[in-house]
Amino acid sequence: MTRRRILILAEQCNPNWPSLPIVGYKYARALARVADVTVVTHVRNHENIEAAGDLGAPVHYIDTEWLAAPMHKIATWLRGGDEVAWSTNMIMSYPPYVAFENQAWSAMKGKVAAGEFDIIHRVTPMSPTMPSPIAGKGGIPFVLGPLNGNLDWPAAFSGEQKREKERARSLRDLYKFMPYARRTQRKADCVLASFAHTIKDLDRVSPHKIISVPEVGFDPDLFHANRAKAPFSGSGPFEFLFAGRLVPYKVPEAAVRAFASSDMMRQHKMTIIGDGPELPRLQSIVAEHDAQDRVIFEGRKTQTEVAEAMRRADAFVFPSIRELGAGVVVEAMACGTLLMVTDYGAPGALVGNQRGVSLNLSDMHGLVASNKKAMEACISDPHAHAALAAAGCEYAHQNFTWDAKAKFTAEVYEAVLTGASFESFNQYA
Repeated sequence: MTRRRILILAEQCNPNWPSLPIVGYKYARALARVADVTVVTHVRNHENIEAAGDLGAPVHYIDTEWLAAPMHKIATWLRGGDEVAWSTNMIMSYPPYVAFENQAWSAMKGKVAAGEFDIIHRVTPMSPTMPSPIAGKGGIPFVLGPLNGNLDWPAAFSGEQKREKERARSLRDLYKFMPYARRTQRKADCVLASFAHTIKDLDRVSPHKIISVPEVGFDPDLFHANRAKAPFSGSGPFEFLFAGRLVPYKVPEAAVRAFASSDMMRQHKMTIIGDGPELPRLQSIVAEHDAQDRVIFEGRKTQTEVAEAMRRADAFVFPSIRELGAGVVVEAMACGTLLMVTDYGAPGALVGNQRGVSLNLSDMHGLVASNKKAMEACISDPHAHAALAAAGCEYAHQNFTWDAKAKFTAEVYEAVLTGASFESFNQYA
């Protein structure tokens, strides 16, 4: 396959920053192994990218701190920090991002006009609400995504939505009337989109231009199974693990209440990795059930420590009710750990087809009850659960290593440039 010349737009691209920035960095780094890539990113990423020294591609840095810095300060004040009110953050990010792309185009349009690139690919931001002023410019194909977003809050969790300070969520669809929104979707030659909840939002994109592909990935050197986990033998404690920010929408309360309230779990263990505003609430629940000796809060951990905990655990419990991408689910899968998730959004899609335990979305009482029942089944029916964990592990390693995702994307580039159908690319099921 010909190595194509790709101009990557990745405003969020940083090897040391969690969530989207590190996903953008690892995706761009993997793409540089299969294509001749030039990365355009924000100057805030300069120090960490240069220190890492392994991106494998030339980088052009864009400085819009004159606008981005004050907007970030305002957003942090409105949110009361950086843990909650994600919709407010996205709204406040709109002007700085438009400024970033406009400045990026001014810097790169000469090279585009000179024929130095075959495709422009915007990797980050991944929200469909964030437009791309560059879409359709330069006379070369434009690839957008992977995009992820548009997952509604379940009505039964209005209390959690309030604690997340997500009132601005009601304004979300106004993005469709903002400058560049129509142009972005209509001018894209290919849109990579994660899961049905995002594809549903792309009503201005011709369906034949959409490829369904989750944005998440993992490093197999870090997240891997030492060996296939044997079914639980009954000797020693069965260990359940929750890892993630302790915020309302991830509903760690359901996992903790389910475990602490089960008589069958008295001989077993739950480990909680992470920190956040829900921590005091969770500690109170544990104390209420006198379960301090078997529910262990370990705080924040490095990725290496999380991976080790996943390999050690027998089951990963993740009841989140508004998870757009769920990279942690794929990481736990890759470690050979049984997944136990709520069937809503990304986790349910990833764990479908007998790759883990998928529990119906319900209210808090129902989630506690279903998680409790599923936990108890792990003890009473260990052989069936070992098979689910093995299937999840195989699925993760086949599809979600960064090299596998880069190879997939290189094939997409080829299809875009040759006019081939995208129908065969929708394989993530």
